[in-house]
Order: sequence, then C-alpha cells, then structure tokens
Amino acid sequence: MTFNPLLGNSILPVDIVLLPEWWHKNEGISFDKDFFCHPLKRVEVEQQKEKVLYERWGRYGLGQHRNEDRPEIGAVHLAAGFLLSEMLGCEVNYSEGHPPQVLAAHKELENVSVEEAFNSDAFKNVLKLSEALKSKYGHVTGDINWGGVLNIAMDLRGESIFTDMMMTPDDVKVYFDSIAAVIQKFTHFLQTETGSTSVSVNRVISHLKKPVLLHSQCSHTMISAEDYEEFLLPYDIAWSSYRPYGIHYCGPDPHRMAASFAKVPQLDFLDVGWGGDVKILRQHLPDTFLNIRLSPVELAKQTKEEIQQTIISLVKDSANPYLTGVCCINIDDSVSDDKIDTIFETVEELRRTPNP
Repeated sequence: MTFNPLLGNSILPVDIVLLPEWWHKNEGISFDKDFFCHPLKRVEVEQQKEKVLYERWGRYGLGQHRNEDRPEIGAVHLAAGFLLSEMLGCEVNYSEGHPPQVLAAHKELENVSVEEAFNSDAFKNVLKLSEALKSKYGHVTGDINWGGVLNIAMDLRGESIFTDMMMTPDDVKVYFDSIAAVIQKFTHFLQTETGSTSVSVNRVISHLKKPVLLHSQCSHTMISAEDYEEFLLPYDIAWSSYRPYGIHYCGPDPHRMAASFAKVPQLDFLDVGWGGDVKILRQHLPDTFLNIRLSPVELAKQTKEEIQQTIISLVKDSANPYLTGVCCINIDDSVSDDKIDTIFETVEELRRTPNP
C-alpha cells in the first residue's frame, strides 16, 4: 500500500473535538471574547483542555501537551471559522457556552478590501495577542480556522450569493477573487507566525508529518458540481501548489464532487463528511488521504458495537490505512466517554490488523 511522503506513513491517525457546550458544562470554560483574545487565558485554557483530555483519554495519546505552557494563537481544540468574516465586517456574537456565531451581513456584492480587512479591529486583536505571546514565550504555536471562499461569501452576502452566481457570474468571480486574496494573505501570516494553518479546522492534521493547508467547503453541499467547477475549483487548483493541500467537506455528499475533486492536481487530503460514499471517493482519488468523519449525532444513538462496525466498514471502503484517518468533531455531552473510547479502541485494533 502506498503512502504520501508529505503526510508520513502513520496508520489511521485519529482524533476528536468536543463542542464548547461540552467544555462549558463539564469544565466551566467560557468562550467569551477573552477566550480568543486574552494572552494569559489563551495559554491557561488550552492547557486546561489538554489536562482534561489526558485524564479521560490519555491512554489513547490525547493530552500530550498538558504540562506545557503553549502560546496558542488560536483555539486548537475548537472547530469554528469566524475570524475572517469578522475582519470583513460581519458581526460575531461571543457567548460563554457556544462557539462564536457569525451573523450574515447582507452586504452589497462589492469586492472586499484586503487593506481594510487587515486594518480591522478583529485582525489588530490577533496581532496584539501574537505580540504579547511572543514577548513572553518567544514564539507562537497553533493556528486559526480561516474558513473558505464560499463560506465567507455567504457570511457577507447571505443567501443572495446563490442568486448572484446565476444572475451576475462574472461579477461573482471577481468578488470571489477578492475574498481569496484576503485568505491568501491571512494564511501566509499564520504560516509565517506558527508554521501551521489548519489544525483548527481538523485536529487529525496535527498527527501528520507536514501541516496541511485545508480549505473549508462546508457550504458546497448547497451548490452543484458544475457550479463548483466554474466558480471555486480554480482556487483549489491554484492553492494545491502549496503542498500538502486539502479540502474540508463536512456535508453528507462529498462523493457528489468526487470527479471534480479529481481535477485538483495535488489533493493530498480530503475531509469526508458523514454520509459520504468512501468507495466512490477512493475510486476517483486513489492517492488522496481520506479523513473519515463520524457523526456525533449518530454516535450518541449507536451502541458501542454499531460504532465499531461503522468504523471498520468505512476504513475498509477507504482501502488504504496509510491514506485514511478517523475523527469525530463537535461531540456534545450526550455522547458518553465509553463511546469515545470505542472510537480509539477500534482504530487501535485496525492498526494491528489493517486489512479487515
């Protein structure tokens, strides 16, 4: 079986992300603005999370940084993209027990300004945080979820962006170019500061040899494959030169885009949303690392035996344990610890017998 030398030859890396609601209820962690912007709190809370993960699942490798004061520039145990939308003028609601909520701005279809985005208070807060952490620790680590072109366009335009794509396609392409320019500058900033851009998009990346540049396409389940190819595939093609490169598709139908994804010259990593047909994706993407996402909703309802069989079946469909990962993102407190144990235990067994 082949492996991607950029990602390493680990068999079946696995990780989880717990919802803010879980952390707030069980550990009293508040996800107010200080959680993201206050340098002391950044370090303290991320270390607190590492200690909790070690106490519950340390036997599976979680919580390795529990004894370190890590100057994390972003929330590396949280799956939420909001900062770039805030930099571009969206209102963001911060709360104690929930992830930041972006409110659609319903702005006109006008190109965004890179200069204004990086002169915004939202980005200045990131700079202040980074400088404070570097002043104390000499460096910064981690990264910040940066979203994706269509995700951000939806935050700025609301549902009108889909009408725009039909009525004024040329204007939309120029508009998307302006958003992509902001993304490129921001990811370059992150890469320069920390060497990483996308652990905050999916923690499985932290288990790979080199950090992946992971483009979030949560909203692409709302468009056709033809629209993807016309409006958004060009960015994936261009950005795939920054290897290793990946696509985050958390919707239930990534297989619908399989033939289109195969047109990306170097697609090293694909986040496969729950419900995705892994067999079809593997047929079109024989050399791509397929990261299988389990459903936290289904996890709460399934027995441990059903969880085990689900993982075994999906890993078998992926057909190459060196190009397969497993994760479950946004787990709430309806999922008992023993079911999370089952995820790790099943993966450990598959590592010992990688051809189920």
